[in-house]
Amino acid sequence: MKIRNSYLILIFAGFLFSCKPTNPFPVIEVTEEKTIAYFKEIALGFEFGGSSEITRKWKIEMKILIEGNPTNQLSKELDRVVSELNELATDGFHISLTNNENEANFKVFLGSGDEYAIKYPAEAQYVNSNFGLFNILWNTQNELIGGHMYVDIYRTDIIHQKHLLREELTQSLGLGKDSDLYPDSIFQQSWTGTNEYSEIDKKIIYLLYHPDMKVGLNSETVEPVLRKILSENNLAI
Repeated sequence: MKIRNSYLILIFAGFLFSCKPTNPFPVIEVTEEKTIAYFKEIALGFEFGGSSEITRKWKIEMKILIEGNPTNQLSKELDRVVSELNELATDGFHISLTNNENEANFKVFLGSGDEYAIKYPAEAQYVNSNFGLFNILWNTQNELIGGHMYVDIYRTDIIHQKHLLREELTQSLGLGKDSDLYPDSIFQQSWTGTNEYSEIDKKIIYLLYHPDMKVGLNSETVEPVLRKILSENNLAI
């Protein structure tokens, strides 16, 4: 399948200078309007690269290969995150892990920034100031088809390693933007140690990977789809 020139270097979590604590989290009622607004903020386009602000998602199975120096704790955490994401997707999308490099279409690198930069030279200019990042590819139909991500396991403690693993993998599904709106969200722009999906996180993951959600929708065309899904489904997830 021909790949459009859409190779993005997307750096979100892990800024060295941002270490504000975010607990305790306020209790926020997740209304339909808030869910729609947050979906539009997170799921249309990416922070960097100048891509169009439309929906993109995986239509094929994501097959993950772990690279670098994974610890037992992070390997177990990856299994947990994958399981949660698979439960939230209802459109046939599935994530699996593989030991076969030829079969894999997504790499999770757990190690140092220098090691990651050696394997992926295009990232060399970003690893010194970032503890985590992701990079994805899509085809001419705006379907995600491959990529890789990294978590620095030497400059972060285990709590933040798990946070970065969850954030970068989730954003690699097409939820590519950060926000400062909800402190407990995995997409929170400030540096946090959140290791669970918030209620609104689960809803926007569910919405993107719902059978009725299509790729290529912009802010205007995605809204009626979101309202239809929300009105027809019980999102007590």
